[in-house]
Amino acid sequence: MALKIGLVGMGGIGNTHAGVYQQDELAQLVAVCDVKKERADEAAAKYNVPAFYSLQSMLAAMPEIEIVDVTTSGYENGSWHYIPVMEALSANKHVLVEKPISNDVREARDMVQLAGQKGLYLGCNLNHFFTKPAARGDQLIAEGKIGEPVYIVHKMGFNGGQAAYAGPGAERWKRPYSHLKAFLAHPFSVLRHFGGDITHVQAYLNKPGVRKTANDLMYSINSVHVRFENGSTGYLLSQRGDAMFGLGGWWSFEMAGTKGTFVIENCVEKLYYWDADKPKDSMASPTPDEVLDTGIKDFGATFPARIHAFLEDVSNNVPPELLRASGRDALATLEYTFAAIRSFEEGGAVVRPEALPNLHGDITRPI
Repeated sequence: MALKIGLVGMGGIGNTHAGVYQQDELAQLVAVCDVKKERADEAAAKYNVPAFYSLQSMLAAMPEIEIVDVTTSGYENGSWHYIPVMEALSANKHVLVEKPISNDVREARDMVQLAGQKGLYLGCNLNHFFTKPAARGDQLIAEGKIGEPVYIVHKMGFNGGQAAYAGPGAERWKRPYSHLKAFLAHPFSVLRHFGGDITHVQAYLNKPGVRKTANDLMYSINSVHVRFENGSTGYLLSQRGDAMFGLGGWWSFEMAGTKGTFVIENCVEKLYYWDADKPKDSMASPTPDEVLDTGIKDFGATFPARIHAFLEDVSNNVPPELLRASGRDALATLEYTFAAIRSFEEGGAVVRPEALPNLHGDITRPI
């Protein structure tokens, strides 16, 4: 039976989600909501559902809603997530929230705690590993073809350069950590998905001269070194249109272990695997032993895959620890982000992220 969805925040991402729900047999979009009346009315006409201008009125009028999807905007990405998420959870509704879960790690902790205490599903749109290449990477790890993890290198950002720079942009980007807080949820989620929990973070942030000359406050270049709980190391580089990415393009991921290495390019498109057990020239660039080319180039394919996974998990009543891309997972990415900020502010100090709460929302008993 299709789950009844109420969607809050009818901007660009909200409309993307709405379109996905209308194509998914596990979902029935039954209401849309936006504080801007014209947005709500336009979406209601487009999707043939009622319009509401506050979440409280939507939930009061339509108690049959089972999932509230929160895609609200804000003065920073995630800054208007807290109130609707907490209201929905308090009304005993499951929640899917756009990334980042919040711009404030304290708010994110509250959300995860409340969902855990009430036994509700809180998911986040961490969609970058809901792909065919990522699924093959998971298989390679599970089959023992990577072996003991050695390192991960992940690059993710936006292509650009000095000639393409057009100034600081909208108000939400005129803050020192706006790129870091808005964007690093994605690469941190990918690092954690494949590498496990991160225990140590060291970060260096910068911006090119063209931004400095323009008095652009944003640190657009984020260089982060991490240590995983399993003892392996990782490196994350993200930049917001300051340069052109070379090998692998805007999204590349490499995980190497004692038995093999895999690389993902363009998130949705390709995976390469090298088997370390097969003889190779130690000083050469070996030919991959496996190539997966999905033929998919559109990153938009991640939205229906991720949203369908959430609908599946709720429909199947999975145990909380098996909820894919959960609020707890999203909180982890924000803990790492704030650890990176602290590291930078302390001159590149090594910082240990705060412990995650257990699956019942108890911060005093982490698992």
